[in-house]
Amino acid sequence: MQLVYVFDAYCGWSHGFSGTLRETVSRHPEPPVEVVSGGLFTGERRVPVSAFGYVQGANDQIAELTGAEFGPGYQRLLTEGSFVMDSEAAARGVAALREAAPDQAVELATALQRAFYVDGLSLSDPATYRQLAEASGLDADAVVAAFEAPGARTAAKADFRRAAALGVSGFPTLLAVDSERVTVLARGHATADEIDQRLATLHTDAP
Repeated sequence: MQLVYVFDAYCGWSHGFSGTLRETVSRHPEPPVEVVSGGLFTGERRVPVSAFGYVQGANDQIAELTGAEFGPGYQRLLTEGSFVMDSEAAARGVAALREAAPDQAVELATALQRAFYVDGLSLSDPATYRQLAEASGLDADAVVAAFEAPGARTAAKADFRRAAALGVSGFPTLLAVDSERVTVLARGHATADEIDQRLATLHTDAP
């Protein structure tokens, strides 16, 4: 069995799920976790953040429910209003970080969200990935080169196809995948205890 985490780095609910994800992984270091980027803000949805009038209200709800932090750097982006969230660029960054340290994919994905939602850093900016790589002890030059290489775009599109093939239409979604059997462990929000209960049921139901 494998855990598959489908998220979008520009999704506030995915940011809110970060604590649950880290706790789940600490409780279940095996099986491995595959981190897949979704495509929340692509195509015509790549517009200034001011176009999404619901964002602040949703963030307040996420913070209240999950304790997630929305920092001053991010709040400045919301107030100014012209920032454009580009999920393909973020997915390229996830792919570059994942390539550099596959065993740290969960930690790097949540760190990437913190870079945006707390510090207000653009996930389209190579400097953001340089900073994350350096903080994680990775080869920053290699990560930036991977982010800017054509292969990252290919990997991003592959992630979007993977998410669609798994039937994921909302983020975050945590799945347990066992051969052809796909079970939803969390969608949108769940606690680590709730995920534990669902995993226990899975093991009980296993042939």
